[in-house]
Order: sequence, then C-alpha cells, then structure tokens
Amino acid sequence: MTKNWWKILAVVIMTYVIIWGLVGPVPRQPILNESIRNVSFHVPLWFAMIILLIASVVYSIRYLRKGRLDDDLVAVEFANTAILFGLLGCLTGSIWANFTWGEPWPNDPKLNSVAVGMLMYLAYLILRGSFDDEQRRARISAVYNIFAFAVFIPLIFIVPRLTDSLHPGNGGNPAFGKYDMDNSLRLVLYPAVIGLTLIGVWVTELRVRLRRIKVALDD
Repeated sequence: MTKNWWKILAVVIMTYVIIWGLVGPVPRQPILNESIRNVSFHVPLWFAMIILLIASVVYSIRYLRKGRLDDDLVAVEFANTAILFGLLGCLTGSIWANFTWGEPWPNDPKLNSVAVGMLMYLAYLILRGSFDDEQRRARISAVYNIFAFAVFIPLIFIVPRLTDSLHPGNGGNPAFGKYDMDNSLRLVLYPAVIGLTLIGVWVTELRVRLRRIKVALDD
C-alpha cells in the first residue's frame, strides 16, 4: 500500500477534478459560457503530455549514455502515453472549438502546429517498426526522439505567437488567464495537471511492465 500512495492520490485528484470541473462555479464569459469548463480538461492534458514527453527524452538520453535497452523501452512507453494524451487534447480542443469558433478545426496556426507535432511523434513510432536490430532501433529512435522534442516545443509555443492565432496568448490575442482565469478555475486546473500526470505515469508503468514480461518470454 505504501508504494501505491501516488496511485490513490491520482484517483482522488481526478475524482475531484471531474466532479468539480463539471459542477463547480466558473466565470461567466460571452461566447465561452459553460464551455469554459473545458479549461479543466483540455489544458491539463497538454501540460501532462509535455511532462511525459520530457520523461521520454530523459530515458532516451539515458539509453544513449548507458546503452541499456530497458531505458529505450521506458522512453517509447512514455512517448506512447504522451501521444494518447495529445490525441485526447486534440479531441477536447476540437469539441471546444466547434462551440466557440464555429468549426472543430479552423485554419489556426496553433492547431496546425500541433497537428504537425503529433505527426512527428507518430512517425517516431513508425520509425521504430522499421528496424529488426534492437540496438540500432533503440539508438536511432533515441536520437529522433530528442530532436523531435526539440522541434515540437518551439512549434507549439513559439511559432503560433509569430502570427495571428485564435488561441489565447498567441499572435497578439490576450492570454487566457488575463481575462478569463480566476481562482475557481485554478482550483481545478492545477490539480488536474498533477492528476493527469500521475495517471500518465501509472499507464506508462503498466505498459512497461507488460513489455518487460514480453521481452522476458521472448528470451
């Protein structure tokens, strides 16, 4: 039980986030209306995804330094979970965009940059399936993973700020927190980031354990 305290914490936090995020008080804003509740789900998914991608890069670097295949295994599973969170972030964002901007995927530089970034990471998974030699696959995948992250961050955080964008805080559009965020949202947003990150680590841990069992059986 003592080893699983963080899993219990994750469940408690996410239970609170789901309930309070759906029924708790929120600021009333024109156009956004009740859809502003999506801040508690859409935004934390992206924060958690970034954290998981950082963990994936750390394990890729560890593989390149020590040459342990287990580090490569952990790196790819963190990336897998991060991609899942990214897809969920796109889904929740599309639903939100449909209500506030009139279409699920408008021609917006932030959205297009995210799409390119997600395709880069899907290419990472495809790349891994292109090699039979384990060491070669792990080495090339690790290098690709590091460079993909180095491109992904500027792509979604810097490029949209250089042009007009519908997203708050990009292209001259005021930052979301400047006019919408208040303590009622922060009380859900910050715990959601922690809770989703813990859930992501939990999912990754389960997938790593399954992969290790598979590797052991194959050997």
